[in-house]
Amino acid sequence: MAEIATALPFAFRFDPARSALIVIDMQRDFIEPGGFGAALGNDVTPLQAIIPATARLIAAARGAGLPVIHTRECHRPDLSDCPPAKRDRGNPALRIGDPGPMGRILIAGEPGAEIVPELAPAPGELVIDKPGKGAFHATGLGDHLASLGIEALIFAGVTTEVCVQTTMREANDRGYDGLLAEDATESYFPEFKAATLAMIRAQGAIVGWTAPVAGIEAALDG
Repeated sequence: MAEIATALPFAFRFDPARSALIVIDMQRDFIEPGGFGAALGNDVTPLQAIIPATARLIAAARGAGLPVIHTRECHRPDLSDCPPAKRDRGNPALRIGDPGPMGRILIAGEPGAEIVPELAPAPGELVIDKPGKGAFHATGLGDHLASLGIEALIFAGVTTEVCVQTTMREANDRGYDGLLAEDATESYFPEFKAATLAMIRAQGAIVGWTAPVAGIEAALDG
């Protein structure tokens, strides 16, 4: 067993042989100027800032032999898996499916839906295209984790309070221990990230644990 002593609300113990890293939605549409995140009026700079720490975390997981799983939030070109309740809310400059600077917004196969080059999946790593916020909804993630005998999940990605937290809660309901890498996740709203970290680890890790990337690296190196 490995232990992350710096985890909150208390030390996180896990078996690396039964653990996996899930990197959520580190896509150009959310992280780069001209994408969907910017079209919603957000400053994407904070999300760009976590790329180095996320790259370190991925490298540590690969070095320790953990499966690395990447997700992309995107939809079919005909939008048959994108309900109007998702596409039509608010008043963004661009909506899902609209043409943008990096192709159609959040459409599978378009440049904007791809993972940023710095965090590109390695050959053989699973990439899951998900139509919802949670990575278990309408995907084969659950079956894949079961086939590997996974018991603990380490999470990174964006945004903290939406797709990351949703997936952590889904994982918790399915019996997985979950830990979020604090400096490898981000929100367009700093207060939302802080609140989400607090919610995750409240009441004795009711959803899961959080820890800095350095602590995770140390545990995996050991």
